[in-house]
Amino acid sequence: MSSYIRKKTPGDTSWFVHDRFGMFIHFGLYSLPARHEWIKTREFIPEEKYRQYFDHFDPDLLDAKEWARKAKEAGMKYAVLTTKHHEGFCLFDSQYTDYKSTNTPCGRDLVKEYTDAFRAEGLKVGFYYSLIDWHHPDFPIDKLHPRRKDENAAELDCGRDMKKYAQYMRDQITELLTNYGKIDILWFDFSYPPLENPPEWMQFGGGKGKDQWEAEKLIALVRSLAPDIIVNDRTQIPQDLVTPEQNHPELRVRDQETGEYLTWETCQTFSGSWGYYRDETSWKTPKMLIDMLIRTVASGGNLIMNVGPTARGNFDSRADAALGAYADWMKYNARSIYGCTMAEPGFEVPNGVYLTQSEDGKRLYLHLVDYPHSTLSIGGLGGKIDYAQLLYDGSELKWNESTSFYDATGAYLGTYLTLHLPGIVFQLTDPVVEIFLKETPAN
Repeated sequence: MSSYIRKKTPGDTSWFVHDRFGMFIHFGLYSLPARHEWIKTREFIPEEKYRQYFDHFDPDLLDAKEWARKAKEAGMKYAVLTTKHHEGFCLFDSQYTDYKSTNTPCGRDLVKEYTDAFRAEGLKVGFYYSLIDWHHPDFPIDKLHPRRKDENAAELDCGRDMKKYAQYMRDQITELLTNYGKIDILWFDFSYPPLENPPEWMQFGGGKGKDQWEAEKLIALVRSLAPDIIVNDRTQIPQDLVTPEQNHPELRVRDQETGEYLTWETCQTFSGSWGYYRDETSWKTPKMLIDMLIRTVASGGNLIMNVGPTARGNFDSRADAALGAYADWMKYNARSIYGCTMAEPGFEVPNGVYLTQSEDGKRLYLHLVDYPHSTLSIGGLGGKIDYAQLLYDGSELKWNESTSFYDATGAYLGTYLTLHLPGIVFQLTDPVVEIFLKETPAN
């Protein structure tokens, strides 16, 4: 069994740390202009002009069953959908707003379609819910709001009541957690500090955090409705999940007081945007995508990779190709990801090799991100190996033990083990060596 002690969480993260890989889906009105999900505030678009996207929202090619099938084929075990992003538009039939998909030409409750389809494929379902809302009349104008630079911004902000908005959030979360069956993840987004020199009229100094969200009430409501649900950390109240964005820690995230390992998930994108961005060109290569998954699990975390559907609701060819890269790799290497985590300490590998290990400690996986020459030496593995094979095809790998292995203090740690690899670069991206470890005698 793994010796890493994971901090106990309020919700049930046992399935989460086993499954390791999920799909994020960012979809909303911003998919129509197709130039970043923050377009409303980046371009300071007023409500009356942004309305055109609401009036033309009709994703006729959206097939949630196809979304779910592609997620499953890519090896993803769970998904999180934006039920409401910062623009305030809801993909569900909320009774607390008219700004929802059922009132557009679409006329559909897309959240229901999503939950039904993903559950049917055996995938866990999660909801993203933006704490920010640039449409709601009671959401105070702050440093991120589209109206922040208007000449009459102070007048527009006058009378906005954050307490009313906080109640609105609780009402909608109640809907989401009672109308769509069991929800496995609730992903809030996000808190931000005030300005250093805010204008006098700007409430809370232009920022918002747990006090403004009334996060204690919000979290208490969530726990009362769904005690086992996984909740992230972006209300500024730590819960189950730490969520680094567009980066990932090289080592497991730890509680600074207790030293226990935290449950974490890095959220990443295929390109530089979360929502569909037609002209964005910085798409990651298949190898970059696979490397990210490997490095994340080797560091003890989960990866949730984002897809931004087009305005018509389908995944474009670039997204399909990226998902296909995962599908091709996971077909052969999934067991080096599922149920795996950071390897036990004491192993030394060359640069370009990442280790994952099964939670029961019985199998060690060497991810050859940079393919070495025909031999590979691993420190601390001598005397511990029972069998080795390439995971891609199950072909045996020979090995021999060599020189003694010491740490920086001179303490003896065992012997190096030299694996003999195929002398040519293996055709599969990031091939994996599976090592069956000898049983450790019980004390």
